[in-house]
Amino acid sequence: SFGMRPKTGCTLRKVFSPGAWKSRHGCRRRFMTQAPAFPDEVQPFSVEGANVRGRLVRLGSTFSHIIEPHSYPDAVVRMMGQTCALTAALANALKYDGIFILQTQSEGPLSMMVANIVSGGGMRGYARYDAEAFQGGNQIDQNIPHLLGAGHLAFTVDQGKDTKRYQGITALEGGSLAECAQAYFRQSEQIETAILLASDNVSADGTPKAAALMIQKMPKNNSRNGNDEIQPAPYLDLTDEKADEAWRTAVALMSSMTTDELLDPAIDSPGLLYRLYHEDGVRIYDPRPLPFHCRCSMEKVAETLASFVPADLQEMKTEDGLIVATCEFCRTDYSFDDESLEKIRSS
Repeated sequence: SFGMRPKTGCTLRKVFSPGAWKSRHGCRRRFMTQAPAFPDEVQPFSVEGANVRGRLVRLGSTFSHIIEPHSYPDAVVRMMGQTCALTAALANALKYDGIFILQTQSEGPLSMMVANIVSGGGMRGYARYDAEAFQGGNQIDQNIPHLLGAGHLAFTVDQGKDTKRYQGITALEGGSLAECAQAYFRQSEQIETAILLASDNVSADGTPKAAALMIQKMPKNNSRNGNDEIQPAPYLDLTDEKADEAWRTAVALMSSMTTDELLDPAIDSPGLLYRLYHEDGVRIYDPRPLPFHCRCSMEKVAETLASFVPADLQEMKTEDGLIVATCEFCRTDYSFDDESLEKIRSS
């Protein structure tokens, strides 16, 4: 997908059968039904007997860290949760070394959202919105036409200045963020994709949560991706009729999942997948952590300021004679006095 090689698993593989899972070494362990906390991770998996791969994303404290510095209205919090979860699902379906960025630009009350994740897993995000549109507790419908309006959804893979950026763009024409992403895969990548997104501002335990469940029908030309880091489930040589039937079944089962289940901290990720695909079996791979990480720093801000001429720097100063730069993601302030500016100019 996105013109790059997809990740489909990892070296440790677990196959669910009723009441237990089996590792590749043959030992059996009882399947656990509860997790101590809502994880910040992406769980790769594949459905047995079908050429279907997937990603289950669940965000707890990471999502809290992303929205905590901002006083977002409830509608913006929920849409940001879906954006962050979708970003993690899409990024972890790719093999890349750099930054994956998902961004919306639109004309509605929620005019911009961005979330990005580095190949190591650290993610961050923020939104811009019209505060007046939400004043007085004004409730705006939780759909794309009303909340975002006309615009586009962009996916960008940035692997550094010495490589060419890859970008995919699709119009915000669906009723939900999931529908817009599915339309992109259907029209541009020609990969059958189904996505379920969920987010909540304040859940039962008082913390915001977000989740994404994404499955894809593996195309025949991707049966071997050459990825040494991950050992995918073997591609099955199914007839077109059987492959289509297996895909329809996987989508129907995924559609039976409720948002409450996706956001329930009492159900761990393997248990959630077992609920859906226990009849055919589900093969799960090592989960990948999704910590919050903002890449801003004093040094990066200084590098930016070094590109300005002294006259422009003078105009940026506050009444106290300082230049204060605020990170849009984490709202950290970086202050520079005359001594600091002189060091920047001389370096």
